[in-house]
Amino acid sequence: MKLPKLNKGDKVAILSPSFAAPGRWPHVYELGLKRVKEVFGLEPVEFPATKKLGASGEERAEDLISAFEDKSIKAVIASLGGDDQVTYIKNLPKEPFINNPKPFFGYSDNTHFINHLWLCGIPAYYGGSLFTEFAMQGHMDDLTIKYLKYALFKNGEYKLDQSDKYNDIGLSWNDSSLLNKRRVYQENEGWYWDGEKDGEGILWGGCLESIDELLRHNVEIPSLEDFKNVIMYLETSEEMPSHNYVARVLRALGERGILGNIQGLLVGRPKAWEFDKQNTDEQKDEYKRGQREIVLETVRKYNKNIPVVQNMDFGHTAPQICLPSRGNTRVLSSGKKIYCEF
Repeated sequence: MKLPKLNKGDKVAILSPSFAAPGRWPHVYELGLKRVKEVFGLEPVEFPATKKLGASGEERAEDLISAFEDKSIKAVIASLGGDDQVTYIKNLPKEPFINNPKPFFGYSDNTHFINHLWLCGIPAYYGGSLFTEFAMQGHMDDLTIKYLKYALFKNGEYKLDQSDKYNDIGLSWNDSSLLNKRRVYQENEGWYWDGEKDGEGILWGGCLESIDELLRHNVEIPSLEDFKNVIMYLETSEEMPSHNYVARVLRALGERGILGNIQGLLVGRPKAWEFDKQNTDEQKDEYKRGQREIVLETVRKYNKNIPVVQNMDFGHTAPQICLPSRGNTRVLSSGKKIYCEF
């Protein structure tokens, strides 16, 4: 399925399918809305539960269905992630989305809704949350803007580029004066490649912790036959899970036959700093290196040949590529290039 592209002036829904961050940090919300208007020329539309702290799963589901069924809404942008989508997304009907396909942007806990759309045959974009990308302090990242514009306005296949610098050290949303301050960016190591084969398939994946929830709660995911045509993408959240945890989730994917069927694996740069775990640069390097090693060690037990590319620019660090879920993707090991259909 090809999603319709947007035009300047189109309306986009701003929803909170997980945590209602706009109700907690209204100043960050307003900055995000401003960027939607000024950087992309789009008109944001708020829905009933967007700012409602403690909104029920039913209320959030109603917003999702309403936004997709509303013909004037041309895309849907999540405000932020969270940790409880698994409790209600599995009960969503499919017809409202199948009958009204449009681009959805979000990541982290929004892995659940993106998986739901995937099962409906509908592409989505893993990335581009209002708070973390649009409302980036100081100004939006150029690489982030580039791929959001591809997703919103362009058709075609585009090469994924590596960023020269990255950030995973946050600035508190509790202090509104920091909205004009630029975060500290550091030199990026680039992508780590393993495997000599090329791979091609459509993208499926998301946040590793959310995929763990999908498996634990027996939520429907693509079939083993589907996975024969999949390039999987994975990344870890600000919870910074242990390497042992990462290995166990990957082992579950392996034991279910999934890793043996996929055509390639893309892994996002792991976030290695959080307010409650303010690692030094050395500790961050050690954490990222340890995750790369355990990912490769575990995956190779189940699939010796697929290309595995790690430390990529998607997920919980900046800048961010909004990956096109269900978009056809080519991973070319010989030239170390990746192309995605947006």
